[in-house]
Amino acid sequence: MPFEFDDDLQRVDLDGVWGFLSEHAYWQRWRSRADVERQIAGAWRVVGCYDEPSGVMVGFCRAVSDGVSLAYLADVYVVPEYQGRGLGKRLVQVMIEEGPGVAFRWLLHTADAHELYRRFGFAAPDEMLLERPNSAKVTEPDEQQAHVTDRRPA
Repeated sequence: MPFEFDDDLQRVDLDGVWGFLSEHAYWQRWRSRADVERQIAGAWRVVGCYDEPSGVMVGFCRAVSDGVSLAYLADVYVVPEYQGRGLGKRLVQVMIEEGPGVAFRWLLHTADAHELYRRFGFAAPDEMLLERPNSAKVTEPDEQQAHVTDRRPA
């Protein structure tokens, strides 16, 4: 069965992405549909995997990036009935090795797909990488810290 990989944002099946992420994905299930739609709309790049005869999207991934040197790979999936055909590998390959981010430093989080990502050069971070989890508590600002004005719309 032939498949097409396409990075056209307009072609992404938002219902399909939401269906998979809300029902099958173990990661970040705290997100609402509106959150997922904002993440997709704001993505630096998306790649969909489409069954060629039907045009149905059967896999997806997205990336956020500065567009110059660093990118984060997220929401990589293939729907269950199409898994085991190498489509997840191909999604990652198209995203990181065949697109405009081929020379970037790539980051990601995974609980269960380490072997897949190792094939593409991903490894445990070195001592230079620090991460602030979203559950971290923010302490009172230091008096030495510069004042920052929040200019986001209310």
